[in-house]
Amino acid sequence: MQKFTNLTGITAYLAIDNVDTDMIIPKQFLKTITRTGLGSKLFYEMRYKNDNLVKDFILNQKLDAKILLTGSNFGCGSSREHAPWALLDFGISCVIAESFADIFYNNCFENGILPIVLPKEQIAELINCSQLTVELKAQEILFSDKKFNFEIDDFKKHRLLNGLDSIGLTMNYLNKIEEFEQRQKKEFSWL
Repeated sequence: MQKFTNLTGITAYLAIDNVDTDMIIPKQFLKTITRTGLGSKLFYEMRYKNDNLVKDFILNQKLDAKILLTGSNFGCGSSREHAPWALLDFGISCVIAESFADIFYNNCFENGILPIVLPKEQIAELINCSQLTVELKAQEILFSDKKFNFEIDDFKKHRLLNGLDSIGLTMNYLNKIEEFEQRQKKEFSWL
């Protein structure tokens, strides 16, 4: 997983509450176990009509968006990890919302996406910004000579700053795991 430190990028505002994971990546595209190739299917039913791009859909206007602004309860519905995979494959590595579904929120951290919770009033102020800078270490969003601070759990912040998913965290203890296995073989050779 790539480290997330600072991000300066174009924003896209999706003015919808309760965006569920089936809206983010419809079920017919869940046949893959790879994390690539899903970006083109992101918000498929809103981005395409009869397999043609819908020109007035925000992500078709801002194909280079890196930051998604949205409403409340983003990522609700099923627990599919394909949803953050699709966002990341499209190029979005930060989602700013009023609130997130818990499983989706945690899946973001497993995949290197920074989910930020902000009040509706602050999101409303960011909507008119075409570009934002997000500084994870300082926990700040910078725009138009202003800044908003955001809260994030220290451990989740550490994981993003160091590019650590659950496997990466486990690999930090590889020496201890190997020591345990060797000791286990000696003490319980009959196993």
